[in-house]
Amino acid sequence: MSSPPPSGVGGESSSSRQRSRNGNGSESGASRSRRRQRRRPPTPSPTPPPLPVEEASTSTYTYDINGGVWPEPFVESLALQLAVDTTSSHGRLAIAPSLAILFQVCTTWRAVSRSELLWQKLVRIVWNSTNLRHDTWREEFISLHRTCRNFGVSRCSYFVLDHPLGGVRGEGDDPLPLLCLRLVLADDHLAVGFSDGSVRMFYLPSRIHLSTVHPLLRDRLGLFSRAVSGIVLEPLIDRVVFASLDGDIHVASPLSGPSLARRAYLGDVVNDGALVDFNGGGRFWVGLYAGVPGRAFRVWDANSEDLVFMGGSLTDPDSVMGWHMLTEIRPTEFVGRIRVAPQGLALGLTSLRALVLNLEEGVSVSVVGEETSRRGIIVGSIDANNEAFVMVDTRGVASVRHLRTLQEVCRFSVSQRQASLMGLIGCMNNMYVLMCSGGTIRVWDADNGEYLYSFREWLEEPTAVAATDRYVVATSSHTTIHLWDFGG
Repeated sequence: MSSPPPSGVGGESSSSRQRSRNGNGSESGASRSRRRQRRRPPTPSPTPPPLPVEEASTSTYTYDINGGVWPEPFVESLALQLAVDTTSSHGRLAIAPSLAILFQVCTTWRAVSRSELLWQKLVRIVWNSTNLRHDTWREEFISLHRTCRNFGVSRCSYFVLDHPLGGVRGEGDDPLPLLCLRLVLADDHLAVGFSDGSVRMFYLPSRIHLSTVHPLLRDRLGLFSRAVSGIVLEPLIDRVVFASLDGDIHVASPLSGPSLARRAYLGDVVNDGALVDFNGGGRFWVGLYAGVPGRAFRVWDANSEDLVFMGGSLTDPDSVMGWHMLTEIRPTEFVGRIRVAPQGLALGLTSLRALVLNLEEGVSVSVVGEETSRRGIIVGSIDANNEAFVMVDTRGVASVRHLRTLQEVCRFSVSQRQASLMGLIGCMNNMYVLMCSGGTIRVWDADNGEYLYSFREWLEEPTAVAATDRYVVATSSHTTIHLWDFGG
């Protein structure tokens, strides 16, 4: 009896060899034909036609590795879409490596990476910025990427700002305490509002005090009626707008030197209530009042300074607290918050409710979103960027939400063991949420709620905190101004 054939030779089984032969053991014609086909050199495929892209006739063309024509706008659109998709899936810090890989496809694609218009669009889409502070938009993108990376790993420089102090005397011989109540950051400038009604301006790269602006004096109702309740800072047009509790709104141009303020709006605290918060952005200024029912909001046109809307009941339950602020200030206790986004939306919150207003409708301001809190909101924790806002409830649970829809992005706990939430204040920039409690500032990722780190420096009785993508500023009850710089 013959032994069975070997299981395979050269990687081919005996059964497969047998299937390739006919009944008398010779190869079939079909098998020989397949072998001849495998030996033939491949036939080159036809060159694909150019991809149709709008406005191609006015654009520079780029060639892909297969010889097809790819218009430059197509490659730019691909880069922009890659940035958007990468932001959604992996975060902003993953965009730069992804773009580097894209631009290495070929030399002509690399040439597209030198387009200033492309980098300008990337800065706007990725970093939500339209200001050029470097020689090119590409350098601006690199700087913003580096700053964001520094913020995520707590790589920064710490300073204490020097500034002249002033005091306001009350009815007796003892001066009233000077408190830092409001902080506003814009580009490289800082405005600090004090309880005496003054606003001090700083240039942060050199950390120098530029000027101090005082309101026009008049009779006041309450010791703290002149206290600053809100600031709008616009460095590009050298304008600072600040409001006081008595309802007065002043405008000054302090960045180029000493400047006298002019009164843009004369408040009527008896008939309107106290102006407890004031904010602005784009075309509008918005004031939040408490003390008189049905007059919670006032909206001004920022260009003409005309009052365009008055009404609302958001602060009606807090009328008494609004009146008390005129005579007694507790820096970390707030009636409500108002935040204005450039797209014509305003966010108003109290300890009970959150409202999103559409300001673009002029005299008929409409509510586009509303939510009532069952647990209560810590008003000092509230802040917003252009797309989202953060708030913390009385149990210490923070919620980041989309500004227009109120849809929740993430939530996380800010409470610590055996630590009180009393005096909690917070802020946010485009990527991170910062909360200050017990003198310690802690940082979370605004996209997923991941806790990152806490600042090493401890603050004594903090009164206000603010942040941009580069700077964090906090003030203490003894008028100390702390600065953290995460740039370059």
